[in-house]
Formats: sequence, C-alpha cells, structure tokens
Amino acid sequence: MARHHQPRKGSVAFSPRKRAAKETPRIKSWPMANEPRLLGLAGYKVGMTHVMMVDNTKNSPTEGMEISTPVTILEVPPICVMGIRAYENTTRGLKAMGDVLADNLNEELSRKISLPKEYNKDAAVEKIKENLQHVAEIRVLINTNPKVTSVPKKKPEIFECGVGGKTPDEQLNFAIEMLGKEISAKDIMDDGEYVDSIAITKGKGFQGPVKRWGIRIQYGKAARSSKARHVGSIGPWTPSRTMWTVAQAGQMGYHKRTEYNKKILKIGEASEADAVNPAGGFVKYGLVKNDYIIIKGSVPGPSKRLIILRKAIRSNGKNSDAPQINYISTASKQGV
Repeated sequence: MARHHQPRKGSVAFSPRKRAAKETPRIKSWPMANEPRLLGLAGYKVGMTHVMMVDNTKNSPTEGMEISTPVTILEVPPICVMGIRAYENTTRGLKAMGDVLADNLNEELSRKISLPKEYNKDAAVEKIKENLQHVAEIRVLINTNPKVTSVPKKKPEIFECGVGGKTPDEQLNFAIEMLGKEISAKDIMDDGEYVDSIAITKGKGFQGPVKRWGIRIQYGKAARSSKARHVGSIGPWTPSRTMWTVAQAGQMGYHKRTEYNKKILKIGEASEADAVNPAGGFVKYGLVKNDYIIIKGSVPGPSKRLIILRKAIRSNGKNSDAPQINYISTASKQGV
C-alpha cells in the first residue's frame, strides 16, 4: 500500500503561540525616510463595511471598472508627541541614552505614568545634544487620546514612533519642533498610501489542536478506541522528547501580528464622519466622532482595539494613487 503523504497542519512561523505581553504593540523596525516626519500613527478599530470604487490597480482585470471592496474604518483622533528618546548602538543592540518630556503633558497620563513635578526640559535636551556623536537614532514618544472617541476608556496608550531624517541631528531638531504638539492623521499619511497595520489579534483563549492548528479529526476506527480531536502521535521513540513542532492544545489568539501593505483609500475629517456612521453607530463601537481612515481589507484585532499604522517598510513601488470612491455603505453590519 502506498504511503500517505500530506503537508503539515498549521504554520510554525509564529511559535510559540503565547499571549502578548501588552495590548499596545511594540514596533522594533521602522522604514528609512530622508524627509523629517513621523513614521507612524495610532487609531482605534471601528468596524468593517464596503465601498464602491473605481479600480485603479494597473494591469488588474477590473482596471477602470467600478468594484465593491470590503474596508475597515479606523477612528484616528489627534495624537500628541509627549517625549523624545535617543538611542545609541551597543554590542547588545540599541540602548536608550535619555528622554525629553514635553511641558504640557496630558493630565490623563497620570492614569498611566507618574508625571514629574519638577522637570528641566532644556537640560535634558542639552544632554542629548552634547552626546549627539554617540546617538544612532531618535524616536518620539506618542500618547493617544481615547477620551474623545467612543472607546470606553480614559487612560492613554503610549508607544514609540520612528522619525525620518538623514542624520540624528536632523531627527532631533524635528522632534524638538514637534514636542508637545497634537498631530492629525493627514499630517502623517496620505490618501492612497500603503501602510503596515500592527495590532494584537482577537483572543480566543485555550483551544485544542484541531481548532488551533487545523489537524484532521481521527477517522472512525481510531476515534472509537481513543479520542477523536487529538494528534495521532506526539513523536517517535527517538529522540525521546516531544518536538516543539507537534500540534498541541494551548493559547489561541491575542498575539501581535503585522500585516504588510494595506492601502489607505481615504482619510476623512471629523466634519465628514456622517459619511461612514450607520444609524445608531457601529455595532460594538458606537459613532465615529473624529478623523477616520478607510483601509482596504481587514486589520487584526476586534473593535475598539488600538491599531498602529506604520509607513510601509517594504512597499516595492506599489501604486499609491488614491482611488475614486463612489459609495460608502452605512448599513449596520452585525458581527464584523
């Protein structure tokens, strides 16, 4: 009898599949940019709908035709640059040299961190400038403003954001200029631009190997003598241990995931929020009250989850022209 062959079940690319440490994802890599500007933005996932748009993808079978496309709505209130962080290169990678905090910090940040009572910002800036020859990279600290959205929370999220610029000196001057200012989505992103969406996926708890890895359920004879929803074998006698590649039960979901090259179809202002709001608001979210972004396709995470958009780190020269949107569905969508 011929031996049965089939591909392994489930990708091991994201192992170990354990819960993320924080709901705010940490980004370790940022794209290179010669122009001094912020390289990331944060928003809250509202929900999904669909739009009718003219396909402007070159060489597409539907190029120039009106097509229906599923989209995700993100609410993106203005973010605030609350600090600057300088990094130096060491044998163990980048190491923080020092921080600079803004004078006008959001009072809601006291829910997250202990705000300094007496702080000399000029001295902190001068310290970084004196050691600028050792600085490898400048990043900024961003705080979100969930209080003005429909997300039922007041505590801001804090995350690092990369800064464009040819030299650390150029990055530092731009960061000092932005320190303490509120920045909107249109100051960072453009219509038609490609971005990477980074977020923590929807958590599904402890699941068995069938749901977690997609293995086959045991057939009749094997299922009668034992269990049905388990692996047939967890490994050979030699080596006398269970390999990490064997599909087993465990945590499913609530992992940090990055989806590359998601296209921004439109960045809308708060005054245009009625163009996307269904009657009564989005299911499990509510009404969009601030600027919003329409992204083609889906992004990780459930509604109300923080989504960080990073400028595409491997765009490969994709078409970045904004398409013509003829219709945005405002029908209420259940379960998206």
